[in-house]
Amino acid sequence: MKEVRNVKEWRPFVTPVLTSKVDELHVLGYDKATEQQVWDCLEKKVWKKEVEKRLYEIVQDILHLDSGVFMSYLAREIYQERNDDLMAQIEALTGKEKAE
Repeated sequence: MKEVRNVKEWRPFVTPVLTSKVDELHVLGYDKATEQQVWDCLEKKVWKKEVEKRLYEIVQDILHLDSGVFMSYLAREIYQERNDDLMAQIEALTGKEKAE
């Protein structure tokens, strides 16, 4: 296909490629990697913005995703989640203290 589409539109067409990448990550020891995590990583680290690409470019990006980039992405996401949880706990405690 020579058709150019937004990367999000290609998602249904690349499931086998994502599965292959996840299998590769599992072999490398990243047992909990999922297709959704790989896709999210590509959106945030590789494509970064709403971009338009051809199908072969999407496939190439998936297959060439470096495990180090993926792990960096996961670490940042975990840190962000924990930071958000901490802030929510602080706000909850602060709110209780003000109400008392």
